[in-house]
Amino acid sequence: MKIAIVILNWNGQKLLEQFLPSIVNFSSEEAVIYIADNASTDSSIEFIQKNYPSIKIVQNTVNGGYAKGYNDALKFINADIYCLLNSDVEVTKNWLKPIIDVFETEEKTAIVQPKLLDFKDKTRFEYAGAAGGYIDLFGYPYCRGRVFNFLETDKGQFNDTTNIFWASGACLFIRSEVYHQLKGFDEDYFAHQEEIDLCWRTQNNGYQVKYVGKSKVYHVGGATLKETNPHKTFLNFRNSLINVAKNVPKKWFLFVLISRLILDGVAGLKFIFELRPIHSLAIIKAHFSFYKNFNKSLNKRKKVSKKQNYYRHISVVWQYFVLGRKEFKNLK
Repeated sequence: MKIAIVILNWNGQKLLEQFLPSIVNFSSEEAVIYIADNASTDSSIEFIQKNYPSIKIVQNTVNGGYAKGYNDALKFINADIYCLLNSDVEVTKNWLKPIIDVFETEEKTAIVQPKLLDFKDKTRFEYAGAAGGYIDLFGYPYCRGRVFNFLETDKGQFNDTTNIFWASGACLFIRSEVYHQLKGFDEDYFAHQEEIDLCWRTQNNGYQVKYVGKSKVYHVGGATLKETNPHKTFLNFRNSLINVAKNVPKKWFLFVLISRLILDGVAGLKFIFELRPIHSLAIIKAHFSFYKNFNKSLNKRKKVSKKQNYYRHISVVWQYFVLGRKEFKNLK
């Protein structure tokens, strides 16, 4: 089984200097390593060519963000399994074997995520994916080990292998055949939550998304776009709405859409009370952008599953903010 580890880079020489050693040391015997460069203007490429001549480079002509960056690069990479790996991830010894074993024994498993821990505090799960992601009734994402901003300590509670709803784009393994069958990421997302859409579409086509706790990596998180950046708020809220428009089954669609208008408004008020009005403005801009392109999102609704078992019939907002349930095991 041919594995390609593909690291998307944009002006990230410092991150490559820090994190490439672990990837080379613990991966090079089992996989081919690629750098997909999004038209960097720093000396990233020169650094790789000088210090890591065995790493292959795919040079994109523009910085199209996460979605287009991978779509453009993966056209030129021949492998059975793609590992889409952020440039701010440290991998560990034998991290690949448990994941390869799942792909070799479970033909219906198309996407896999390892355990994602925080590089800055390796005892805690990391925000971007923790121990695998889910979607609540209203389209809000959360994870085993991370609900909103609450991060659980890793005590071995998620050392299992199990089906999940979405895998984190920080470290996402996918069968190349499925990736190209689904035409890759939706480039309208640019960045953030495009992996949720891809996982949703993958399941609508009869495949499974899985978490493998025996494999672990450490993720810095926010290395390219900080949490305090209002553009990140804009992308997260807009792209979550696009997920709803594209993928929520018909019988729930109108209810979820109206509910999101109300709940996102509450989130905007919360930012105002926290003296962060710039994020409230970002939510408003996200809704205007979404409604402006609403028909475009609706036209992408294909093979939307009528089944409801892909995501959980709870409101994670209600559970977290009203009932105070912050750990995944307490969500009901």
